[in-house]
Amino acid sequence: MTNRRETPRPTAQQRTTAAQDDADGLYGFSARLPDGTVQHLAEYRGRLTLVVNTASRCGFREQFRGLEELHRTYGPRGFTVLAFPCDQFLHQEPGEDEEVEEHCRSRWGLTFPIFAKVDVNGPSSHPVFAWLRGEGGGFMGGRIAWNFTKFLVGADGHVIRRYAPPIPPSRIARRIEVELDSLPPR
Repeated sequence: MTNRRETPRPTAQQRTTAAQDDADGLYGFSARLPDGTVQHLAEYRGRLTLVVNTASRCGFREQFRGLEELHRTYGPRGFTVLAFPCDQFLHQEPGEDEEVEEHCRSRWGLTFPIFAKVDVNGPSSHPVFAWLRGEGGGFMGGRIAWNFTKFLVGADGHVIRRYAPPIPPSRIARRIEVELDSLPPR
């Protein structure tokens, strides 16, 4: 899967970005969409989110169906899935950003936001994932082990729980319900 080298230390820019955005958590960051536009994640402030690194050629790709089911079921109550395609694990997401988005939308009928491809580990990791790794922990010392690692992020922008790649979305549903029940009515 991944090599056993030590996770590289965050760059100064990543540490500065993480420190500046700590109060806002996830909602202090932005990410590029497949068409190149930048979306500020503050647009999701007040919503419960599930941030997932994805790959359409990964053995876990059938989880797209479960992610879409969660999004459709709980979206009206204040939940959304945010997908970040990643090609770092055995090059299981080789296409261009817009091709990846089109494939995922047509193949699995995805309606949740899909961002441009990112790195999730190493010195070139996207600031969102550098922050998630630090806040979400994990059995690999914060390192993302594989595609379909999931981070449940509260309406306040901070990580509630990290889920390993084999955990199917259906096993997260009950926790989503509990968290949504604790939010003010929409």
